[in-house]
Amino acid sequence: MTYKHIEIPENGARISINGNALSVPDNPILGYIEGDGIGSDITSASLRIWDAAVEKAYQGKRKVHWCELYMGEKAAGIYGGDFFPAETLDAIRELTVSIKGPLTTPVGGGFRSLNVSLRQEMDLYACVRPVKYYTGVPSPLKKPEEVDVVIFRENTEDVYSGIEFESGTNANAKLARFLRDEMGVDFFEDAGLAIKPISPHGTRRLVRKAIQYAIDNHRKSVTLVHKGNIMKYTEGAFMRWGYEIAKEEFRDQVITEQELWDDHDGAMPDGKILVNDRIADIMFQLLQLRPGEFDVLATMNLNGDYLSDALAAEVGGIGIAPGANMADHIAVFEATHGTAPKYANQDKVNPSSLMFSGVMMLEYIGWTEAADLINRAFPQVMDDRTVTYDFARLMENATTLSTSQFADALIDKINRL
Repeated sequence: MTYKHIEIPENGARISINGNALSVPDNPILGYIEGDGIGSDITSASLRIWDAAVEKAYQGKRKVHWCELYMGEKAAGIYGGDFFPAETLDAIRELTVSIKGPLTTPVGGGFRSLNVSLRQEMDLYACVRPVKYYTGVPSPLKKPEEVDVVIFRENTEDVYSGIEFESGTNANAKLARFLRDEMGVDFFEDAGLAIKPISPHGTRRLVRKAIQYAIDNHRKSVTLVHKGNIMKYTEGAFMRWGYEIAKEEFRDQVITEQELWDDHDGAMPDGKILVNDRIADIMFQLLQLRPGEFDVLATMNLNGDYLSDALAAEVGGIGIAPGANMADHIAVFEATHGTAPKYANQDKVNPSSLMFSGVMMLEYIGWTEAADLINRAFPQVMDDRTVTYDFARLMENATTLSTSQFADALIDKINRL
């Protein structure tokens, strides 16, 4: 494919899909979007860290060929005001695996959110957020080391689907009349109205991906998180459809909580993954009091947004929380925080959210040796208390590093492993 502004590296090779799996060459082309605000600082630092880990792990036998893609403010400057260029979407599809920094949504309409638009345009239906504790990171929990949870958040439905009708508009009045006159429901006059779609299709593919992840990564359980005790035909249906696909497609690998007690008196059979469910509001308490009981969570869009940020706060905050938006094969990894424009171009902020998203990306393409090097080096930097300002203010006797200096310190640890 020919692009106007995107330059595909000549010495790299594209990732392909073979059957139901990625086929990754030793010289893959991976896309990256620098991002807005602090994006340039954290992206340049992270690129150096990823390259150093790959070089150390494979001694030149493997190398990533990075292809810059454009979205957000940088894209607007290149594409004549277009924050969301079509050729970037084409390149994300062609390259299969990409990573992006934080994006600013343009003021004045057109997009509710560039991030949401990307997920919906590319049908990146699963937001995957691993949350785990790294030794030395400041945490409010007494035992943060018990936190090791992966959240699968449905990305395309729920109230985030954007089906809203503003109070005082003709469309709102029309829907309100229909709901009152035809459906017999009642609510306050002039209420803003929104639709909350939850479908069998959206639920099943999300839960399927969560269970398959648990199987592939030797996880112990998958918990369906919902508010089905109140919203019975949306979130309650999510729970029911989740159990259905677990039993229909993964019968040999899973056991439900009811089956565990009815058939095994609570004793977990060897080689099985437990599928259970919990009410969403209770999960916030359980994840603070007994986080070690949970492994993989599958939930809807809004629940997942709340839970992922709340969990991240237990292990250092969203400043180090990684994430990805995935379809069946296409994956866009991302920093999970905002653009922090007041810190832009100051070489100050913590790059770890984007960096660890890149660790996820390396694991996704099967380069686990490089990913493991970063995971092993990071706690050593924490132990040295050589950290960016966000952690330094929470630690005693810490040395404050800039973004680039933090990358230098981490790369030094990687090279010493």
